[in-house]
Amino acid sequence: MDDMNKTEKAVLGNGCFWCTEAIFQLLDGVQSVKSGYSGGQTENPDYKSVCSGETGHAECLEIIFNPARISFRDLLQVYFDTHDPTTLNRQGNDVGTQYRSVIFFMNEEQETMARSYIKELDENGSYTKPVVTTIEKFTRFYPAEQYHQNYFLENGTAPYCQFVVRPKVDKFKRNYAGNLKKTL
Repeated sequence: MDDMNKTEKAVLGNGCFWCTEAIFQLLDGVQSVKSGYSGGQTENPDYKSVCSGETGHAECLEIIFNPARISFRDLLQVYFDTHDPTTLNRQGNDVGTQYRSVIFFMNEEQETMARSYIKELDENGSYTKPVVTTIEKFTRFYPAEQYHQNYFLENGTAPYCQFVVRPKVDKFKRNYAGNLKKTL
């Protein structure tokens, strides 16, 4: 397989997957984004059980990307730019371990890059508080129920999408205009 067709996987948790899925779907080099759960002890979790906070899972994204077009480091930049990695187990009004900021690394290279990136953020004062994002070894990803997939694309007029997701997506489009897929 040549480099232009090679893919890699990243699994990232940064709060509600409805908001973050909509952002990563726009990035050039990202081939697919799937909402789901990872990092917990419960097998085959569902949304209701994950929301209880008792499964240990985080809402997260499985991102399949082409490293010849977008690097893991570039994904980390978008990841950190689009959520608050300084709040423990919380993103906005979403509170609990299921909304934690977490990077599930696939290999040693991803782990090293994630640790280095966090160190850079802390050392250069990117945030007024330290980054609390955890870095955990990937074990398994469980896709969320079908109604969670492509949520913003299919429910963009819903009030939550209009008031919470759309402003984040619009800001992302402005800040990353040069990194967006050409056909949206």
